[in-house]
Amino acid sequence: MGLRIIRKTLWFFLLFLGITLISFWVIHLAPGSPTDMETTLNPLAGEAARQRLEALYGLNRPLYEQYLDWLIRLLHFDFGNSMSADSRPVLDKILERLPLTVGMNVFSLCLTLGIAIPVGILSACKQNSLLDRSVTVFVFLGFAMPSFWLALLLMLFLGIDLQWLPISGLTSMEYDQLDSWGKFCDIASHLTLPIMVYTIGGLAGMSRYMRACMLEVLRQDYILTARAKGLSPSFVICRHALRNALLPVITLLGLSVPGLIGGSVIIESIFALPGLGQLFYAAVMARDYTMIMGNLVLGAVLTLVGNLLADTCYGLADPRIRTAGERG
Repeated sequence: MGLRIIRKTLWFFLLFLGITLISFWVIHLAPGSPTDMETTLNPLAGEAARQRLEALYGLNRPLYEQYLDWLIRLLHFDFGNSMSADSRPVLDKILERLPLTVGMNVFSLCLTLGIAIPVGILSACKQNSLLDRSVTVFVFLGFAMPSFWLALLLMLFLGIDLQWLPISGLTSMEYDQLDSWGKFCDIASHLTLPIMVYTIGGLAGMSRYMRACMLEVLRQDYILTARAKGLSPSFVICRHALRNALLPVITLLGLSVPGLIGGSVIIESIFALPGLGQLFYAAVMARDYTMIMGNLVLGAVLTLVGNLLADTCYGLADPRIRTAGERG
């Protein structure tokens, strides 16, 4: 299995180069330039000022030279400076906002799995029961409800009508006057609504997917054989059925890792949270190429790591995959 992981890792490095090359080329195809914000809106800035800015940012060089220069700096973990007005290092700006975005998404993902997997198992074991039909209705509502609309409903009901939770920002105005426990509770109250939106959005699909996988496994012959031996239903479910039913779910988890950033743009914009999603959106609007590439690199790394973790978890969940990899 170790040799299989090494081969996968080497292949992922090649994929990473391909992802960065295509991304670097595509973002330069978009209309506009980082110099537009500093020259177009300034009546005193002429063509000479635009050319000086392009020379400063290296935009007057051929695209392949810009990419090679960026790639060499990336090998030294230098993401460059932002092309926005503050000109701060890209890595510093990403690290400032990374804990909030990743923390919210990881917590909501754990919460989703903790609820969706048991609900999916119960729904499969009690097929066509009242519980199963209720979960089905909830799933259809979850699929049909856009995340931004759900966020607005929760803000209106829990934030404005009942005034239980704050509806925007990360902290309150009196945050600096609070003690440690008060600061923790203040941040937790501000993050409750976004985490609810993340969790409800993923809960519907994950529970339905778990139900479908479990139903397919429960129809297999080895499950019927285990039941014919007189084993308890709970033992059959936990020992024999659950492992195989989790394999497709592991695939979903690997694919959900890059969503830790990409899926945060809308929610962070609605709740005015200073996370990576909001930073990425602002960079796209300003054509901040270095900041966009910094976020895309992070997304590419998360995508490849998610696939590597999924492959590793396959071997842990199914010994046949692990032994086949060792023989290969």
